[in-house]
Amino acid sequence: MVNPRIPFQYAPNRDPLPPPNGKPLIVQIVVAVEIFHYDQAIPRKIMTNPHGLSPVPDLINYTWMEYGMRCGIPRLIRTLKERGVRAVACMNSDVIDAYPEVADEILEAGWEFQGHGKFQSSMTEENEEEIINVSLERMRSFSGQPVRGWIGPALKESTKTPELLKAAGIDYISDWGVIDDLPVWMKTDEGPVVVVPYTAELNDAVVYHVGQHGPDEQYNRMRDMVAGLEPELVSAPRVLSMSYHHYLMGQAHRAHWVGRMLDYLLERPDSIFMPGEEICDWFTGTETAQKELAAIS
Repeated sequence: MVNPRIPFQYAPNRDPLPPPNGKPLIVQIVVAVEIFHYDQAIPRKIMTNPHGLSPVPDLINYTWMEYGMRCGIPRLIRTLKERGVRAVACMNSDVIDAYPEVADEILEAGWEFQGHGKFQSSMTEENEEEIINVSLERMRSFSGQPVRGWIGPALKESTKTPELLKAAGIDYISDWGVIDDLPVWMKTDEGPVVVVPYTAELNDAVVYHVGQHGPDEQYNRMRDMVAGLEPELVSAPRVLSMSYHHYLMGQAHRAHWVGRMLDYLLERPDSIFMPGEEICDWFTGTETAQKELAAIS
């Protein structure tokens, strides 16, 4: 079966989208702020436990995660704040109550709050509706924001997740975001939603946790990505998404590379930094998007 939710669009044949403020390189910074519970198995590990065991508590892997809350996220917040960049906080809602100082500082920094479940564990079909609604309610009550975007824990969905998200008031979903360099429309039985681009290739979990590359790899890959996009930016905008996890890019040997990435992009005259909700609004406000919406309605 071909994609049942997002109509195929061959990029060169797509009607052009006007670049926001005349700047075709749209940069989105997504910071994953995730909580892993002390009394449960840790799904992502810096070190595999010996003898095939999965202990609880899993001390080395749990403390690695909590280091991100204690030391990593402050580095990322400071680095972004110094440069005036508004990021997307892709946040498990349990962070708000477990780590209130972290949530308060992200709120003070003015980041967009984006739904990411209650804690970092894949949802099941049996519990996803409750998790979606409870987590979004907590995020909205704390942030005072409508919380319009969503990335599921571990990027997992069921066949009904988009319908549940649309019914819960979500305007854009980035679980599907690696499908294109630009926003697209997704069909759901509750009505269409926008897919805002996300990243696998520039995701620090892929680069460092899976790939085990040196600390400069994401920076180098980002520059190569921009070089590859440059011929296309002449005629159409493109979204460049960067993903940072507090326990990965917040590590001291990597954190300073975040500043270097931001500085490189900020120095370009053709770049504009936009969080997901702003990208969604820019897209839906274009004539091209409205034509594409009419075609799937």
